[in-house]
Amino acid sequence: MPIAITPPLLQLGSEEFTQHKLAAALKSLPANAATADLVPEETPIVCFSDFDGTMFIQDTGHILFDTHGCGRERRKELSGSIRSGRRPFRETSDEMWGTLDVPFEKGCDLIKSGLIVDPGFEDYYRFCMDNGIPFHVMSSGMEPILRSVLELYFGREGAKNIPIIANGLDVSPDGSKWTPIWRHDSHLGHDKALSILEYRAKAATQDKNAPTPLVVFIGDGVSDLAAAREADILFARKGLQLERYCIEHEITYYPFNTFADIQQEVKAIVNEVRRSDQFMFRSLPMARAIATA
Repeated sequence: MPIAITPPLLQLGSEEFTQHKLAAALKSLPANAATADLVPEETPIVCFSDFDGTMFIQDTGHILFDTHGCGRERRKELSGSIRSGRRPFRETSDEMWGTLDVPFEKGCDLIKSGLIVDPGFEDYYRFCMDNGIPFHVMSSGMEPILRSVLELYFGREGAKNIPIIANGLDVSPDGSKWTPIWRHDSHLGHDKALSILEYRAKAATQDKNAPTPLVVFIGDGVSDLAAAREADILFARKGLQLERYCIEHEITYYPFNTFADIQQEVKAIVNEVRRSDQFMFRSLPMARAIATA
């Protein structure tokens, strides 16, 4: 059975807190890293959230593949090969995206007609904005599709205020060829751990005297596993791949059902940060799940 352990008191900006992660970030940052959308703000907390299966219950790619691509059964087979580790994410995803035959706008209309937003997301997003917490989408999906969905919910102008860290996409005019433009040259396509390190490295070069931003990451599935070890506070949707991975590998995390659960925990963290001039915080209960015999 999993048990909960509360991690020790940490100080943002302390040598113990920053030394290892900033050194790794600066060392790992590629010379040609795509960091234009990773602009650190002067804040002690920043939030990154996965999109498919996290902000929205369904997966945008799955909706397309099931209707205009390889079909539901083949998609499930290919997705299973990713989860089991038999095939890498990028290679398998290339195959699925390559089966699509639908114009871009028509595909986006299909996606938007079938997506259901997490019931607590809009309140959580407003909470972040009201409290000066920068909110970023960090996804292994395709930025043009995600942008189109956000414009439906927030309007064109409102969606511009939400940075999206994801992959690019090239679609032929007739929709017969969909080609992902992967963010990173790796088997992951978009290495979310590297994106977090890129953010930290950029923050460190902007103001060496400022505290390192506390990184909150929210996810659910296999594409979020890499980010799990780099987030300072990790939220994993209950019962899915990311939570199972955290339990197996003894990674600190908070389970959640909806963004309302996340808001409650982040609000407590924000209140503790505000009470301390030195940005002290303590992770809350349900912090570390440990698999025991």
